[in-house]
Amino acid sequence: MTLAELNQRFAIGNHVQFKEIAAGMIVAEVANQHALANIVLQGAHIATFQPRGEEPVIWLSPYAKFAPGKSIRGGVPICWPWFGPHKSDSKLPGHGFARTVPWEVLETKALPDGSTFLRFGLIESETTRAQWPHASTVQLAVTVGKALRVELITTNTDTKAFELGEALHTYFHISDVAKTTIRGLDNCAYLDKVQNFAHCTQKDGIVIESEVDRVYINTAADCVIEDKGLKRAIRIAKQDSMSTVVWNPWTEKADKMGDFGENGHRGMVCVESGNAMENIVTLAPGATHKLVAVYSVEKL
Repeated sequence: MTLAELNQRFAIGNHVQFKEIAAGMIVAEVANQHALANIVLQGAHIATFQPRGEEPVIWLSPYAKFAPGKSIRGGVPICWPWFGPHKSDSKLPGHGFARTVPWEVLETKALPDGSTFLRFGLIESETTRAQWPHASTVQLAVTVGKALRVELITTNTDTKAFELGEALHTYFHISDVAKTTIRGLDNCAYLDKVQNFAHCTQKDGIVIESEVDRVYINTAADCVIEDKGLKRAIRIAKQDSMSTVVWNPWTEKADKMGDFGENGHRGMVCVESGNAMENIVTLAPGATHKLVAVYSVEKL
């Protein structure tokens, strides 16, 4: 669908407009009474979310690259239909292909409370079918209001069950990683990727002082990012998600990635809602699985 066709069919006055931000890269710009947000059609990638009168909730690197087929540093990348490396083919892309392929707009509407609803669907191709030979559909439903609600919806349209790994790889904007503590995972078991997937147990709030890459398992709990610098907390509430991933690459890895910028890792932390490793989902034929995350701001 062309840019003109998108605006003709799905724009909502000044509340939803579609614009091309780079060659082949179209973004849905949302502006309502509650918040501002940008969603890139490649990957149905929520790039920004900022409640009015607040600092941004979602972190987007100022050095993020917007190019067809390339992942975007920051925002809410969708990890689907597997999380991490593919279990049998190391040549396939880490975290699946959903975040770097085109999605289509299926629906936009203004809600009675002033929020804005958008629905996207992944566009299948020969390439995606070669990587994921299971008949299925995946959609992303986004509600932009005082809070940001994200729903990743997978339906098995095949005749056989399949295993699904998934996550919303969300980057959160913080004042400084030294001024933040992540709460909600006390006494939770996790696999520490920095320590070669060692099995550990979280004892208290998470304070990040070096590289952190952990998959917390068997937890449906809310997480709260307490940010003393911004005097606020970001609450991450989730449904049908039994894994939480906490990630910060720290200095050396961030520098090698090239799209964080100097000390860029200090202004972000990823707290990802998903189903990974020991919590991957088996989806029966005809069944639908909906992973939901809601991001909201609270005063400290």
